Amino acid sequence: MENPQNDTINFEEGYIAVIDKPLEWTSTDVVRKIKFALHRKGYRKIKVGHAGTLDPLATGVLIVCIGRATKMVEQLQAEEKEYTADLMLGATTPSYDMEHPVDRTFPTEHITREAVEQALASLKGERLQAPPLYSAKKVEGVRAYEFARAGEEVELRKNLINIYDLQLERCELPSIGIRVRCSKGTYIRSLAAEIGEALESGAYLTSLRRVRSGGFTAEGAMSVTDFLEMLEKIEDK
Repeated sequence: MENPQNDTINFEEGYIAVIDKPLEWTSTDVVRKIKFALHRKGYRKIKVGHAGTLDPLATGVLIVCIGRATKMVEQLQAEEKEYTADLMLGATTPSYDMEHPVDRTFPTEHITREAVEQALASLKGERLQAPPLYSAKKVEGVRAYEFARAGEEVELRKNLINIYDLQLERCELPSIGIRVRCSKGTYIRSLAAEIGEALESGAYLTSLRRVRSGGFTAEGAMSVTDFLEMLEKIEDK
């Protein structure tokens, strides 16, 4: 795949853009923005897709495949992921993050650093994990979040996941910071809820950042703005 070091890139031949997704943007927002910019450069029918959704309240590595590189989406999605996340203990939200307000509170007085480390250790390895009800998982062709918004209960099929590593990076109770290395299909929001349950309390995400997807890292990612500015400097098709 080509690298944008000159002004004569043929995106149809295949290009992988490693984007640092902005906060509150959907992954689809990023794809649409790039596709629109490519249309303006003369690529009217070019395919653009991403290799692994990031929630709107998450930032970090979003792999955007352009042209023939879209054939690599499944392969890239299957790669190992790494995240950093901040959690608030002692409460839950319906979405397991800050998209919705707190719906329940729990005691935290019994929670120690040692207890947190033990909880994290207990969640490592291969197992089944239930996706959040507020997710894009489909049930009979309908997105799960549509059922959630309508107040309907629905059972979501669990994913086989693997938490390869789970480390405590910050402990300022009731707030903690973690680093997760995991397989495709892992929901970090669900992991936050599981950590709360393991501590006989509650927990939800206050921030989430994907720092690596396969061999692509946040350090090597471009902002959407920088990528669009790069496109402007490239010759039209």
